[in-house]
Amino acid sequence: MNARFAARICCTLGLLTLLSAATPGRLAAQEWTRFRGPNGTGVGEADIPGEWTEKDYHWRVELPGIGHSCPVLWGDKIFLTSAFEDTCTRIVLCLDAADGKILWRREFTSTQHTKHPMNSFASCTPAVDEERVYVAWTAPEEYTLMALDHEGRDVWQRNLGPFVSQHSGGTSPVIYKGMVILGNDQGDEDANGVSFLNAFDRRSGEPLWQRARQTEQVAYSTPCVFSRPGKPDELIFNSGAHGVTSIDPKNGNVNWELDVLDKRSVSSPVIAAGLIFATCGSGGGGNYVAAVSPPRSKSERPKLAYRVDDSAPYVPTVVAKGNLVFLWSDAGVVSCLEAAGGKQLWKKRVGGSYSGSPVIAGDKLICMSMDGTAVVLAASDEYQLLGKNPLGEESRSTPSIAGGRLYLRTYSHLISLGGK
Repeated sequence: MNARFAARICCTLGLLTLLSAATPGRLAAQEWTRFRGPNGTGVGEADIPGEWTEKDYHWRVELPGIGHSCPVLWGDKIFLTSAFEDTCTRIVLCLDAADGKILWRREFTSTQHTKHPMNSFASCTPAVDEERVYVAWTAPEEYTLMALDHEGRDVWQRNLGPFVSQHSGGTSPVIYKGMVILGNDQGDEDANGVSFLNAFDRRSGEPLWQRARQTEQVAYSTPCVFSRPGKPDELIFNSGAHGVTSIDPKNGNVNWELDVLDKRSVSSPVIAAGLIFATCGSGGGGNYVAAVSPPRSKSERPKLAYRVDDSAPYVPTVVAKGNLVFLWSDAGVVSCLEAAGGKQLWKKRVGGSYSGSPVIAGDKLICMSMDGTAVVLAASDEYQLLGKNPLGEESRSTPSIAGGRLYLRTYSHLISLGGK
């Protein structure tokens, strides 16, 4: 090694060391920017115990109003929505991740309207980037999407028109490159609305494209991005009217579609072993999971790889780790499958009823029951119950994971657990 090259290496290493020392938390931190985190996988890193007590919490803070949405995090800030049930006033909150202190709150009036008893007026999880937080909510006369900066100041707001559903809203926005994407699959059995998918410029809020959809019944699918080597990215949506749909994010055009869901789709798509997992169901049963094999070329058609009817979830979204897929049913039956072929490795009843979705933190699988119990299992091909932890209040939310911590939202409290 010559002297000039050695000096260059030393200079580079020194600069990297300086940068690491200057911003250790930011380089190590994992952002949680949307519903179920990175690309909707529900997977993150946090060192949490299987069993815990309130002594293990970093903090537990009371929130104004109630809600079922999930916290999103950017750096040391948590963004969350809530609402007052009696007035339907929506609340956007920003909390300090270190101590749970509320840094600011904004309130937005809305009109009182009917909703499903298990829904809330704050069920749409925000999306966040380095500059703004994006929130959505519905009322019969207006579907609202708006952007605030990290200090709570208005940036832009869009009215997407009326929203028709006796169950009210719940779809969450996502960020893809320079866009904010939001689904709008609406409708009831006795009243039809106008359905479409939307993309907006995330800085200005200007519409970029809109894709018309059939209107049959409301769907709550929050999309994910399907990426394959050498192929353009695809946005994946679920709905009872369309099944599984692949959208070109550049222009909103439909790449392909497979009408494989014959009931309402509440959960969101998940990618595992090159397959797309989508679920549908109803309050009366008939739930199933469809594993869709996407086309490998323009000349191919998508196909159903396999279908799972045994104890399939309706509301909870599936979660995957490597070649393992975990199904957590609404009735508290958890099963583990081999993703590629659907072989069931184990199935156990853990008890409880569930509206939130499971997540994986490190090697642990966590889901919160509606009565407010956080059930922890090993995220493994062998069943192991690690703990059942009462949270002190009911919950219909999904945990979030960021900066090595697990965040648990009950109706009106937020809890920080794990890590340092």
